[in-house]
Amino acid sequence: MITPNAPLGARIAQGRGAEPADLVLKGGRMFDLITGELVETDVAICGDTIVGTFGRYDGRREIDVSGKVLVSGFIDTHLHIESSLVTPYEFDRCVCPRGVTTAICDPHEIANVAGLDGIRYFLDASCHTVMDIRVQLSSCVPSTHMETAGARLEAADLIPLMDHPRVIGLAEFMNFPGVLMQDAGAMAKLQAWQGRHIDGHAPLLRGADLNGYITAGIRTEHEATTAEEALEKLRKGMRVLIREGSVSKDMHALAPILTERHAPFLCLCTDDRNPLDIAEHGHLDYMIRSLIALGCPPLAVYRAASLSAAEAFGLKDRGLIAPGKRADIVVIDALESCHAAMVVAGGVVADDTAFAARSMVEPVARHSVKAPPVEPHHFRCGGNRAETPVIGILPGKIITEYLTENIPPADGDKKPDTLRDLIRIAVIERHGRNGNRATGFVRGFGLKRGAIGSTVCHDHHNIAVVGADYADMALAANRLGQIEGGFVVVEGGKVLAELALPVAGLMSLKPFEAVRDDLTALRAAARSLGVTLEEPFLQLAFLALPVIPHLKITDHGMVDVDRFEVIP
Repeated sequence: MITPNAPLGARIAQGRGAEPADLVLKGGRMFDLITGELVETDVAICGDTIVGTFGRYDGRREIDVSGKVLVSGFIDTHLHIESSLVTPYEFDRCVCPRGVTTAICDPHEIANVAGLDGIRYFLDASCHTVMDIRVQLSSCVPSTHMETAGARLEAADLIPLMDHPRVIGLAEFMNFPGVLMQDAGAMAKLQAWQGRHIDGHAPLLRGADLNGYITAGIRTEHEATTAEEALEKLRKGMRVLIREGSVSKDMHALAPILTERHAPFLCLCTDDRNPLDIAEHGHLDYMIRSLIALGCPPLAVYRAASLSAAEAFGLKDRGLIAPGKRADIVVIDALESCHAAMVVAGGVVADDTAFAARSMVEPVARHSVKAPPVEPHHFRCGGNRAETPVIGILPGKIITEYLTENIPPADGDKKPDTLRDLIRIAVIERHGRNGNRATGFVRGFGLKRGAIGSTVCHDHHNIAVVGADYADMALAANRLGQIEGGFVVVEGGKVLAELALPVAGLMSLKPFEAVRDDLTALRAAARSLGVTLEEPFLQLAFLALPVIPHLKITDHGMVDVDRFEVIP
């Protein structure tokens, strides 16, 4: 929620100690991100602003934090709240108590379904959350010309929102080939945002092409998957966001570069993380304790989590526990373990009372799954050549391999071969635009029978289904239409588990605890089919994103991302 600024005179008086502060955190040790010292001090707060440190203060309200460590609130520098599978309100309630006081989101998942209505929903909701949600305007809706989305946003659609007080800049520019080839639509957006923040998305881009991409005005990037790639981007002036999501896990690979020397230019982000992973492991708090356990200096890690993030995105009012800064403070047990005992966000203690006081905005994009029913024969895969392209999953990455396997056709169909872990994958257009269907093969699920379906299908969010049985695949796809989208696991003509996501086919209206429990049941059901992936549903979603090398599938067909073309 947006806390009103206290009057200037009150802030000065309370900072000087001439008046009692509105709130004082007493008796803790503050982690000073300038010197790296742990300093015993009270922290005085007036309204939404820190007004006093390095001293003792009296307050109208005082909270004893003796024995605890105070660190600046964490900033998730790039994420899609929709991938948490809950509304912004439930995301707020889920991660703010873990120390995330600012989230910089790109609502391009809902924008690909509902266009500007989806973005406006996030802008409106962000005014009522306890944490501070900032919005980047979605730059690539759809991400390419090789998919069918529910909306298309051009520069002229986005420009009226660019000065909205919740907007930071232009979100991840995924169509990096369009930037390099100076596509007219890409150029119009880049031109409109010159001098403002433009977020990047350029997996594996190196050398002269990377120079051209950065020259377009793109300042931050979260797709580096090796230390070498990240260092090249850093040395060329980009701020690199270290990512650890539910599928994309780059933290271990990039940990060696998180030093005190590099920390001013590094940030942390989750990109896509679901409530089950948050419950089992954590959010940015998990990244912080994991990076320290990997040997990164605590000062470097906490700088990346707050001060460096604030600087990278121009949020000059936060990132430090210091007078004049926004009162975003996490009270933790110890630097190494990073378990939050209490969180203050904009001067508000993030507790049940604060969450209950929020005003709600009605969700949008209901009944968005408009695909006609499918039948088992729709999942047949034709072709006369045995040589067949196969998507190869790399666990923990959204980059895929471009494999080629011999799959001889029989009776006009190339059938799944579970002995070789070659199962059918299909994408079905669900926005009511053209009725496209495409099929192919994928390796890496380990699935032996049944089918898994989802409407979380980046970024166009059509229906994606993988399976070993066509009838089960048809049941999965049709069931998704009946529940307004979501996840479903099917075997032998029966639905084993499902999670309805009726807001744009992406978000549940349930509390995050209920979503977590449903995900537990879905994961168990998937494993009963033989699935070996830790996170099969989001892994499936990324198999349809044609801006991530090397082989993907959309409703247009199999996509060679390196050539940036649909395979004939």
